[in-house]
Amino acid sequence: MSVLTRSAACWIAIALSCASSVGQAQASDSAAAAHAAKPCDEPAAGDRAPIELNSASAAQLERLPGIGPTRARAILELRARMKRFTRLEDLLRVRGIGRATFRKLRPLIKLDAAP
Repeated sequence: MSVLTRSAACWIAIALSCASSVGQAQASDSAAAAHAAKPCDEPAAGDRAPIELNSASAAQLERLPGIGPTRARAILELRARMKRFTRLEDLLRVRGIGRATFRKLRPLIKLDAAP
C-alpha cells in the first residue's frame, strides 16, 4: 500500500468512526447525544508521545498535522544536510512549514538527546 493510500485510508477510517459515533448517539440517551455534539478530530496533542525529529521515519513524520509525503521527505533531506536538528525551529527552514504549521507541530515534536 502506498503512503498516499495509507494517508487516505486513515482519513476514511476517521470519517467512518465519526459517522458511527453520530449514528450511535442518535439511537441512545442524551449523554451519548452530548458526546456526539463534540467535534470529531484526531487525538489531541496530549494523547500521543512526541516524535523525535532526529530519529523519526517518513511514516512517523506523516502522522503529524500538515505533513504529507512531500514535506516528510523535505524534513528528512534537511536533517541529512544538517546532520541533525539542533533546535525545533529548524523546521521553519522546510518549504511549506511556516509559523502557523510550526505552532501546531510544536507540542508533537521533540529533539532527542545529542549523541
